[in-house]
Amino acid sequence: MSDDKPEVERFNDDNIFQEFDLPFKTAVQPQQLALDSKISFKCYKGISCFNACCSNIDITMTPYDVLRLARHFDIPTWQAQLKYTRPYEMDFHGMPGIKMRPVDEGAACQFMTEAGCSVYEDRPTACRYYPYGTMGMRRKDSGVMEDVYFVVKEDHCKGHEEDNEMTVAEFRQQQGVEIYDDMNRDWLDIIIKKRSSGPTVGAPSQRSMQLFSQSYDLDGFRLFTQSDGFVKMFDLDDEQRKAIDENDEELVRFCMRFLKQVLFGEQTIPMKDGAVKARYEQRKDVIQKKHQENVEKYSLRDPAAGGEESS
Repeated sequence: MSDDKPEVERFNDDNIFQEFDLPFKTAVQPQQLALDSKISFKCYKGISCFNACCSNIDITMTPYDVLRLARHFDIPTWQAQLKYTRPYEMDFHGMPGIKMRPVDEGAACQFMTEAGCSVYEDRPTACRYYPYGTMGMRRKDSGVMEDVYFVVKEDHCKGHEEDNEMTVAEFRQQQGVEIYDDMNRDWLDIIIKKRSSGPTVGAPSQRSMQLFSQSYDLDGFRLFTQSDGFVKMFDLDDEQRKAIDENDEELVRFCMRFLKQVLFGEQTIPMKDGAVKARYEQRKDVIQKKHQENVEKYSLRDPAAGGEESS
């Protein structure tokens, strides 16, 4: 595959949608796009389908989406998550996800008004992209996650019939998705790793489920980084500490680094000398009890016993 090919031709060499689960349910075959792909679309008040896409929603939310809604309403992220989202399982392992909560006893978005979206400047990633979308993927023998774009033309959407040609890159700039993609990239990378790294990583522990769920409550995570236990364990300089405390975007980035460190062992956050040993001594009774429970649960074998099951 030549690096000199235009991006759209390079992606069209193979249909990645045959290899990856789509992040939506549809009977329409999506069309694969690249940043330099030409598209034509326009949505505006007065078009015959205005608000139709908001009348029956199924919107997966990211931690950054929740954060933006929380800042829009000047409430903590846990409250935004409680009021505006509902939980769901992202895969058969029960990996925790959240979706936008529709109106009570209906499927319409609770932020839809006759004039359009009432949270337009802070609308979620999926809403900004619609009727286009993006997904992260890794090709075989590649450790680099690539952004892939797609379009699904639903019957109700008349915006595709408008004469308003642009590239995918121009569309993304118009919709303000660059910062969203930047904030979401590591979160999507974590999801892909847990789905593609085999049974050990693919079947997450209850503890890792709890840690991943914490990413949706970024204000809560910020408080966690200020706790005595965290401060005693991790060695942050004053600049990093200030950034986490005062800058939401830095908070998101640090949260994803933390998750990758505890879930996958990607050591990017320095730990204080002796912190691991001190933590073990503090939790030794709990750790040994958990180990014994696993021995009994899984009948772990003691190598010194010559292959016989440990009692």
